[in-house]
Amino acid sequence: MRRLLTGLLLVALVAACGGSSDDGGGETAATVPSTTTTTVPPCNPAPLEDRAATTLLVGLPGTTDPAAPLAAEVAALGVGGVLLTDTNVRGPDQARAFVTGLRAASPRALLVAVDDEGGRVSSTSALAPRGPSARRLGAAGPDAAQEAGRSLGTTLASIDVDVALAPVADLDGGPAGGVIGDRSFGTEPAAVAAAATAFAEGLRESGVAATAKHFPGHAGAADSHDGPATVDRSVAALESADLVPFDALVEDGVRLVMLGHVAYSGLGPMPASLEPGAYRLLRDTGFDGVAVTDSLGMGAINLRWPFPEAAVRAVLAGADLALATDGSYARAMRDELVSAVRVGRLPEERLDEAVTRVLRLRGEDPASMVCPG
Repeated sequence: MRRLLTGLLLVALVAACGGSSDDGGGETAATVPSTTTTTVPPCNPAPLEDRAATTLLVGLPGTTDPAAPLAAEVAALGVGGVLLTDTNVRGPDQARAFVTGLRAASPRALLVAVDDEGGRVSSTSALAPRGPSARRLGAAGPDAAQEAGRSLGTTLASIDVDVALAPVADLDGGPAGGVIGDRSFGTEPAAVAAAATAFAEGLRESGVAATAKHFPGHAGAADSHDGPATVDRSVAALESADLVPFDALVEDGVRLVMLGHVAYSGLGPMPASLEPGAYRLLRDTGFDGVAVTDSLGMGAINLRWPFPEAAVRAVLAGADLALATDGSYARAMRDELVSAVRVGRLPEERLDEAVTRVLRLRGEDPASMVCPG
């Protein structure tokens, strides 16, 4: 039997090569062309409006009821996520019902984020005592930072929040009340990296995704809240100090990175959140998660570009989520993104890349909205 099988295999091999199994020079077997074809299943992406809305993270200032007009409009648009602040959180039951209602009103999964770092930037004081500042945690060491992250994460998870816009990975040794100040874990890159990574791990242990901010560093005293802020710093200088904590957080698996609005001469003329060079630098670290802008309502952006234009510039530069703390601009931002794609200003592939990353963060299959490749 083994001999018979060997013979059959030999015949098949010779035939495939266009020859004959007859050593006497018999007739050559005809080659039959293959009729097998690969069928690519049709792809029907989600409407452009739905994909554009997925790249928006918006706030609901002063809103505490999911049935309120602003909340209902934003949820119905199918935005990528909503941002809660202290104006939305009145207590555990109210906050949980608010989040549940927002999710129920959204046509798809919805990210719920909170801008809470502990210390002076806190949105959950109605739920739990405010945690210590990052500067105090940096002085206490990584274990204290991890416990603080775990405590904050537990509070956020109790109201079904997915994302914390923390930790701050900026270096800062200036006054505690400065623009970064005591929001930073310290001045030494390695020590800040250890504390920020530990804080992020504490959040993750509680089931909440961390956000490293404000890439590529906030440069100490530079304040982009009130107007443009430019720092004369080379990429090499950033890599040797400011980027060290971000590199550590990326290596540890952080899922979001927030880009700030400080402009760096070594990267390009635009604020980092709108600067392609900043996004290239971020992706060069190996990060493939969601890149989110800082609030587009800050002076460095809003004094120069209205929300819809800023959203287009951000996504075009490389952002996956454009953040506006006032959701009343969400529809206009979405429509401007759609228009930018239709006129060829914003490549559809760039939009779909952003949508893919947001969907992965939300635990959805990207093929439910975008075509492969």
